Amino acid sequence: MTTDSRTADQAAREAGIEVRPVAGHIGAEIGGVDLAADPDDAVVAAIRAALLRWKVVFFRGQRLDHAGHVAFARRFGEPVVLPRRGKASPPDVPEIETTADRLELGGRYGMEHDEWLRRRRHTLLRGWHCDHGARIDPPAATILRAETVPPYGGDTTWANLAAAYAGLSAPLREFADRLRAEHRLGVGYQPRPGDDAYVRHLLEHQVASLHPLVRVHPETGERILYVNGYYVEQIDGLSRPESAAILELLLEHAVRPEYTVRFRWEPGSVAFWDNRATMHLAPGDTAHLDHPRIMHRVMLTGDVPVGPDGRPSQPLTGTAEGRW
Repeated sequence: MTTDSRTADQAAREAGIEVRPVAGHIGAEIGGVDLAADPDDAVVAAIRAALLRWKVVFFRGQRLDHAGHVAFARRFGEPVVLPRRGKASPPDVPEIETTADRLELGGRYGMEHDEWLRRRRHTLLRGWHCDHGARIDPPAATILRAETVPPYGGDTTWANLAAAYAGLSAPLREFADRLRAEHRLGVGYQPRPGDDAYVRHLLEHQVASLHPLVRVHPETGERILYVNGYYVEQIDGLSRPESAAILELLLEHAVRPEYTVRFRWEPGSVAFWDNRATMHLAPGDTAHLDHPRIMHRVMLTGDVPVGPDGRPSQPLTGTAEGRW
């Protein structure tokens, strides 16, 4: 059953918190909550209702440490434990990945960070993604906490894929309902000329799944336009030119400004988003700034997407439900 604004508003009133929408289709700031103080069940229910309604919710001025971050996440699901993390992540808290690790990735394969970023975003749409979208069971949600941020720049943007689906014309919705697409790790990366160590890594660690192009949200019943700029390789059953044209059309539609929200981070800010119903664009405007940006994230275990026809996604290579 779809969670509407009245349901979310009623839950907020009963919990004594404030939910302030910040854009027409997506995003709300939640006030009156101390996430480090073990919120009671009514507050947790109100946050969940707001998340399902607004797809991403924001909290400011929070005092969470690593343990508090994980404890808060557990109120909403089971945190993912990644088998590999970078050196910046806390070694004694396996549920947390520190996003400063991403600054190390290019160096592992012989690139400065700005080149690494350029090759991952060589078109305007390639940077848009849901977390771990090539898996058979992408995370249900992500909770990202800001520790240190630049004085300017570094904003993150999210798109509401339920609103994007609803905004398609009826014939296009009916067409998309029947399609499935291959999501594969690394297809959004533009290789370097000649030998490329990262391409070799991708070939040795392939992850791919066949997901419905429209998934049904397991909690709200909404239909989600399940596109993904960085991971989507090919629409099954279509030629490559047909697939490329349709994917570009759908991606451009999904990130129209009216379906998006942009968030300005501050130290202590927390963003909590539904990874099943959104994709997001991490900032690309800080590589040249001499200011650190240190963020910590916890992801919640997800389920296998299911299409309008009731068929679940299929694993293709390198992925199995519940195995990271």
